[in-house]
Amino acid sequence: MATCGEWLVKLLEAYGVELVFGIPGVHTVELYRGLPATRIRHITPRHEQGAGFMADGYARVSGKPGVCFIVTGPGMTNILTAMGQAYGDSVPMLVISAVNPTAHLGMGDGRLHELTSQRGLVAGVSAFSHTLLDPAQLPEVLARAFALFAAARPRPVHIEIPIDIIAQEIDAGVMVRASPRRPAPTPADISAAASMLKTAKAPLLVLGGGAADAAASARILAEGLDAPVVNTVNAKGILPPGHPLHAGENIAFPPVHRAISEADVVLAIGTEFGETEMYPEPAPVAIGGKLIRIDIDPEQVARGPIADLPIVADAGATLAAINAALGFDASAPRAGTPGAKRASAIRQATARCWWPAVTLHQRIAGLVLEALPNAILAGDSTEPVYALNQSFEAPLPRSYFNSSTGYGTLGYGLPAGIGAKLAAPDRPVVVLIGDGGLQFTIAELASAVEAEVPVIVLLWNNDGYGEIKNYMLERKIAPIGVDIFTPDFQTIARGFGCVAVRPESDAALAAALREAVSQRRPSLIELRADKFR
Repeated sequence: MATCGEWLVKLLEAYGVELVFGIPGVHTVELYRGLPATRIRHITPRHEQGAGFMADGYARVSGKPGVCFIVTGPGMTNILTAMGQAYGDSVPMLVISAVNPTAHLGMGDGRLHELTSQRGLVAGVSAFSHTLLDPAQLPEVLARAFALFAAARPRPVHIEIPIDIIAQEIDAGVMVRASPRRPAPTPADISAAASMLKTAKAPLLVLGGGAADAAASARILAEGLDAPVVNTVNAKGILPPGHPLHAGENIAFPPVHRAISEADVVLAIGTEFGETEMYPEPAPVAIGGKLIRIDIDPEQVARGPIADLPIVADAGATLAAINAALGFDASAPRAGTPGAKRASAIRQATARCWWPAVTLHQRIAGLVLEALPNAILAGDSTEPVYALNQSFEAPLPRSYFNSSTGYGTLGYGLPAGIGAKLAAPDRPVVVLIGDGGLQFTIAELASAVEAEVPVIVLLWNNDGYGEIKNYMLERKIAPIGVDIFTPDFQTIARGFGCVAVRPESDAALAAALREAVSQRRPSLIELRADKFR
């Protein structure tokens, strides 16, 4: 016999869960009873929002769902923002929460942590939410969650379990159901796509985050077609840095929009063509030729630009089949081809549209990659991120992501970087964050110290909400609420047990990065906007 909570963690372990992020509370302690008997590691954030962001960062780097144990009521309201970011960016996350005992549900008696409806609360930020009323249903509900993560558009799933059900005993073994595969493309779709691409004179590829796990096939197809490639932010790294077919690092500027409209066939893979991919100049994309869209979500291919050929299938399987149909079987980048010349022209025209700040932050990012060639960059909503979204070429897929896309929250970078480092302990993880955003979740430095996660926090300090201040000034709005008090981050970081330095030159920054990667604790490297230029 085992309690439902003990059975749950055994099932999670059987599904390959390595980590759980959570803050124990009186309503969730029974979820913890069985953890010591598993190989699952528990990480304690300092806020449930931090738990969700950590799970998000872990999932983006590993491709596996991040799992959270969340207390009833305030724990669920705290994690909603993190679920919103994961929902917007198609990140797999499993949030398991308690809920009041079954006899108290819906009674409105003022019980501890009572909400009218937790499921109603999370409806807009989850693929589904389920209340478990019988422990025997647990294998089926978990199987639904992991089936969605494996074969559909990945988004958060919420499972709530009444306190009395968590503690209820049940005689059952570990029952894990096989997860389905993502749908394969139909032969008719492959034939139609191959025919359109074979006859294209000026094809162009737009790669979204949904293509991140199909990098090899995407590269073979781009090179076989000699087609320029435009990345979205979450697709960075699919083509290696300096590849001759690199045309753009997001869809932000008029030269990229013109290139899309002038292509006779556009192949878009795993992208929404979303507004946040077009910052700072969002504008609807006009398709002048034919559009092929490949996406795992049938609703998504019906939104935005109208596809001449919508294909609902796994990106990797579809691209591999198109390559086979076209006879492309090897990767061979070639400079000086017509496609490479088109890509170079787009890239050069786009570079003339970049912010003045791009040059500075490209230089800083170059120093990061020179010191830490295999680094993962996890970003917040901040000036360095906005600049690098326009220009940065990541070394590998799943190596650059941030919260400026999708939901667009602040405070994401630090906890997401912690999750990323837990997913890839052998790679350096650098957090790009501003002083305003860091104050949202700075307490998670304690979580990183406690868990011995040597994440590197690269702090851009301009003494306030600089981007919003500029936005207000451009519109002749008096800048109110943006020149906020800025604390002494060096003292705070050292108080948390972190290394803290403030370099003021390229050489000092490079040295700080090399020193940070040798640490077993977090490092905060503060760049003052008024000093580091």
